[in-house]
Amino acid sequence: MNTIAELTGHADRSLLIVEDDKPFLERLSRAMETRGFTVTSCDSVSEGLAQIGRAAPAFAVVDLRLGDGNGLDVLSALNRKRPAARAIVLTGFRKIGTRVPARQLGAVHYLS
Repeated sequence: MNTIAELTGHADRSLLIVEDDKPFLERLSRAMETRGFTVTSCDSVSEGLAQIGRAAPAFAVVDLRLGDGNGLDVLSALNRKRPAARAIVLTGFRKIGTRVPARQLGAVHYLS
């Protein structure tokens, strides 16, 4: 399936980005807004969890290692609240042991 075509036709373009590198978070948020997504940006696990509690998005981009915890906790909450949500996990650390749990929690891509 062509991911770009799938996203273009998706009615709900809500996107949660959870990333603690603030300059990257701002750049990625702006880039995704220009592509038609309604972006909510969070810089911590606690903020991400709170946002999912308010309104679980259709899409998410989540950093694996955050200052206050593990991005897998955000994926887990999103998977419970909206199982059909699609997520991408970002990490600067190559820890193969987190790839499988991330996929089980709904991550469609794992970028290290």
